[in-house]
Amino acid sequence: MATGPRSKAVGASVDSARDNVSMANPGATAAETVLQELRSALTTGHLLPGQQLIQEDLASDLGVSRVPIRESLKILEGEGQVTYHPNRGYFVTELSADDLIELYRIREILEAEALAKAVVEVSDADIADIEAILSKVNEAAKSGDVAVLTETNRAFHFAIIELSGMNRLSRLIRQLWDASDIYRTVYFRDPVNRERIHSEHQEIMDALKSRDAQALIRAQNNHREHAVQALTTVISR
Repeated sequence: MATGPRSKAVGASVDSARDNVSMANPGATAAETVLQELRSALTTGHLLPGQQLIQEDLASDLGVSRVPIRESLKILEGEGQVTYHPNRGYFVTELSADDLIELYRIREILEAEALAKAVVEVSDADIADIEAILSKVNEAAKSGDVAVLTETNRAFHFAIIELSGMNRLSRLIRQLWDASDIYRTVYFRDPVNRERIHSEHQEIMDALKSRDAQALIRAQNNHREHAVQALTTVISR
């Protein structure tokens, strides 16, 4: 939220979730549900880079106390999605080309290890399941639904990564993805990028089917590099 009057776009985003805090995930704590709603607002672009997050307003919007708001913001700060400034409060992290390049370079190193192991472990049933997820990615990209695209895109990539069976590695990679969600949202808003990922994902899928580790790593690296190039251009404007 911006300083001063409440942002209408953000208000609409969190207001729509107000009644869902206690019902969306019956087993979830208030902090878990608030975190989910804030992630959604970041992913859909209702919370923009540089925007101030006023805890009192968020608590009022979501019908909760400031405690789960504060807990959620600390988690997002740890992921790099929000930044805390003493005496000023929390802000959505500004886009940074250096930050983006560092995040994606670390991902490149870690994901290569996971993908090399994944091709050894993948079964025909796994491939069928991943192709079903990819169909949902393509549908979301075609419709321009950035929220669903972000969710299904992540599901597609992690369905492959987690085939490695390396749980600690998968958790590290997931943290990097969490930290770069805001960049991914910006990337998916461009219809050119949404169209591009169709062929790039197919290359990844074909390499997985062939159980070709080098081809899979190369396809993923190309996919990642195209995103970095496109985003760097946006950030530098």
